[in-house]
Amino acid sequence: MEERVVVVAGALYAGERLLAARRSAPAELAGRWELPGGKVEPGEPPTDALVRELREELGVEVGELTRVPGEWPLKPGYVLQVWRAHLLDGEPRPLQDHDEVRWLGPGEVWSVDWLDQDVPAVREVLRFAGFPADPTSVRAS
Repeated sequence: MEERVVVVAGALYAGERLLAARRSAPAELAGRWELPGGKVEPGEPPTDALVRELREELGVEVGELTRVPGEWPLKPGYVLQVWRAHLLDGEPRPLQDHDEVRWLGPGEVWSVDWLDQDVPAVREVLRFAGFPADPTSVRAS
């Protein structure tokens, strides 16, 4: 059986606002929005990977990680897992693989063009946080 690659993402909140990051690379993902994170390295615990990735990509320190139930397929052999994370230090800014970050209130979450594979994860993040999860206003790509 082929080993799967776990990609971790952080659902960072400031009050009721969720952080979204716009991809700048690779080219096929540029301009679309995602929950920030990245690949788990071999032998690395997923939570350690998330802390590392958010430090590298956004310049922030996070803690109090709580797993959002579920996992979502990305491309063949890759799955996405999401954790709710509390911002401990720093102001998120795009440092690596992103050109913009934005805090989205409950009524704004579906105003950005999420990566298709992130939509079900964002829906579950919203449910997990107790917010409406209706993506009917997601823009077509």
